[in-house]
Amino acid sequence: MNSAHPSEAVRPPAAAPLPDGGTGSRPKAPSVSCVFVCHDGRGRILLARRGAGARDEPGVWDCGAGALEYGESFETAVAREVREEYCAEALEIETIGVRNVLRGDPVTSHWVAVIFAVRVDPGEVAIGEPHKFDELGWFAPDAPPAPLHSQFSETFALFRASRPGSASLLPE
Repeated sequence: MNSAHPSEAVRPPAAAPLPDGGTGSRPKAPSVSCVFVCHDGRGRILLARRGAGARDEPGVWDCGAGALEYGESFETAVAREVREEYCAEALEIETIGVRNVLRGDPVTSHWVAVIFAVRVDPGEVAIGEPHKFDELGWFAPDAPPAPLHSQFSETFALFRASRPGSASLLPE
């Protein structure tokens, strides 16, 4: 039995200060991106040239990527993004690494990139998002096109490390 007088009601402790200094808004958090290097299983990689409508760095060549949606597995996200961007089915999906990407100083964008190697059938590949990409091409890993996206080298280093006998490919 509670013996407190009604005017002495038990009150919860004061809330701790909010991490944003008290404004009530949520602190920024990094997004999660599934980044994929598509290959044909015979040594070639698929790259896309970013078009004028790309989010950043138009005119450069890059591998594919897309956001992980709520409730989605990594593999489901990768398969969906490969279909959306390249009109192809992901035949094999292999997780090859994780990157913590911070852009800008001070940081203006932050995401966690889970990196995948994805085998696709070259005969199925086509541009699925013409508002983002204006050209696709198959390249030998030691002869990529130029210019490359600013994040490509670190992603490609993970791809290269996951492929047996590929140590001499594209320098970092």
